[in-house]
Amino acid sequence: MPEGPSIVILREAAEGFAGRTITRASGNSKGVDFAALEGQPIVALRSWGKHFLIQLPTLVLRIHLLMFGSYRINERKDAEPRLSLGFDDGEEFNFYTCSIKTLPPDLDAQYDWRIDVMAGQWDPKLVLKKLRAQPDMLVCDAALDQEIFSGAGNIFKNEVLFRIRVHPLSTVGALSAAKQRELVAEMRAYAFDFLRWKKAFVLKQHWQAHTQRICPRCDIPFHKAHLGKTKRRSFFCTRCQKQYPPAALTPVRSDSRPRSQRTPPAS
Repeated sequence: MPEGPSIVILREAAEGFAGRTITRASGNSKGVDFAALEGQPIVALRSWGKHFLIQLPTLVLRIHLLMFGSYRINERKDAEPRLSLGFDDGEEFNFYTCSIKTLPPDLDAQYDWRIDVMAGQWDPKLVLKKLRAQPDMLVCDAALDQEIFSGAGNIFKNEVLFRIRVHPLSTVGALSAAKQRELVAEMRAYAFDFLRWKKAFVLKQHWQAHTQRICPRCDIPFHKAHLGKTKRRSFFCTRCQKQYPPAALTPVRSDSRPRSQRTPPAS
C-alpha cells in the first residue's frame, strides 16, 4: 500500500493538470457520475495521508490506491481504468485498481492537515496529545493509526521503532514522556527521509529493519511476526529494541548469538 510520501510524489507528478478543464471522464468505478465531471476545471491537487485529492468546484475525487493501485499520466495500462480523465490537448490521467469516492468540495472541513506526516501544517504537540490519549494501544498499532500519524504505513512502523529502539509490543502509556516525543519526532523525520530516498530510487537500500534478516546493530537475526490488531508484519530485534513494560517472557525463535559464535552446519 503506497504510504504518504508516495502520494506526495503522485501529487507533484500531476501538478501540470491543476487549472485544466476536464473534457472527458470515464471508468468502471461505481458511484461516480462521470458526465458531471466533464467541463469542470481542476481547482487543486492535494494529498492527505494516503489519499490523493482532485478538487473540482462542486466536489472532490478522493483516490486511495489500496494495496495494488497504480496510475499513469499520458499513457495507459492494458486494463480498464477505474477513472480516466482526458483534457483538450489529448493528455490524460488514469487510475487503476483503486478506490474512487466523491466528497464535498470543502476539504478543510473534512481533513485535519495537522496530523499528516507530510503536511506543512503538521502539529507535533497535537499528534503527541492524540498518541497519549491511547495509553493501552500497542505502539505497532499506534504507528499505523491514520488518526494519529496520517500517511504512515508498515515501512514507517518497522523503521521508526528500530530507530528509537522500541519493541513493537510496547504500549504507548508505558513509554516515557521523552520516548513518546521521540516517536512523534522520528515519524515526521522518517517521512522526509522516505520521500528523498524514494525520489532517488534508493528507498530499499536504506531499510534497516523492514524485511531485513539481521539486526545491523546486534548482528543477530531479526524476529518476524504479525503483531497487534492490524496483524501487519513486524521486523524487530529482541536485543536492542526494548519492550515497555518488560514482558515476563518474550518468545524468540531465532538464534540470538552473533554470527561468530554460531556453530556452522555440518557439511
